[in-house]
Amino acid sequence: MQLHSTSGKWRLGLALSLLTVLLWGVLPIALSVTLQALDAYTVTWFRFLVSFGLLAVYLTARQQFAPLHKLRATPLSLLAIAIVFLAANYILFLLGLEYTSPANTQVLIQLAPVLMGLGGLFVFKERYTLSQCIGLGVLTLGFALFFHEKLTTLITAQGKYLIGCGFIIVASATWAIYALAQKQLLQKLPSSNIMLLIYGGCAILFSPFVTIKPIFTLNPLQWGMLIFSALNTVVAYGAFAESLEHWEASKVSAILALTPIVTLTSVWVVSWLVPSLIAPDSLTVLGVFGAFLVVAGSTAIALGKNK
Repeated sequence: MQLHSTSGKWRLGLALSLLTVLLWGVLPIALSVTLQALDAYTVTWFRFLVSFGLLAVYLTARQQFAPLHKLRATPLSLLAIAIVFLAANYILFLLGLEYTSPANTQVLIQLAPVLMGLGGLFVFKERYTLSQCIGLGVLTLGFALFFHEKLTTLITAQGKYLIGCGFIIVASATWAIYALAQKQLLQKLPSSNIMLLIYGGCAILFSPFVTIKPIFTLNPLQWGMLIFSALNTVVAYGAFAESLEHWEASKVSAILALTPIVTLTSVWVVSWLVPSLIAPDSLTVLGVFGAFLVVAGSTAIALGKNK
């Protein structure tokens, strides 16, 4: 089977990866607010349905639907894997978020880009240079320092908190599998067409579990967060899918490792502006130093040249 190769436009891939990080970084906050009124299945279904509708309108307006012969040539098994595992990632992440906090989910979800990066090395034969390997070590050390208090909480936690952490760990694995399938599908279809099929398939999967009535009882803030979550899905996953077209999966995964820093910063800002909405996460000097190492390590991996 022929494997996907990138376009070589690494600067565009980097920009799209950074946009994905920004959107994914603030998403847990919006979802936490939405989950106060809706169940995880309804939220997930709404996000996929809106994403499918908006993307379908966009592709129709720009006449960018793939020709029928390309659709027929798309491996259905690979497409099914992408649909099922992205759907699983979405619902498991929300279930985990219900039991933990935005910051804690981002501690564990970092397994996802790590697993994706390892998959890129083994499946797509991508390679890390010595400087990138050093960067990976620096990044790992940075996360250990940055999340020291959080990791201690994870080790000593009991009951529902551990169940939530388990959901996030499994969500990480399902996302990595989806991402690698998505990259291989780029051999057959443009990223926008792939995402349209995935959004539609996921919306259908969650339809039997939806509870419509509570949607009409949301207050303005909850409505705003629900709509933002749906729009976030379209833009963030569109940017992520397109980044894989132009950049290696291992390097995209390194940039995605910056997401928890965006989340923690966003939590701090929101808790300062609206203290009653979300509780802040305190950072020690050690945590700040860890954040610096995370940024430095991610940059070394992302900008390192191939052998």
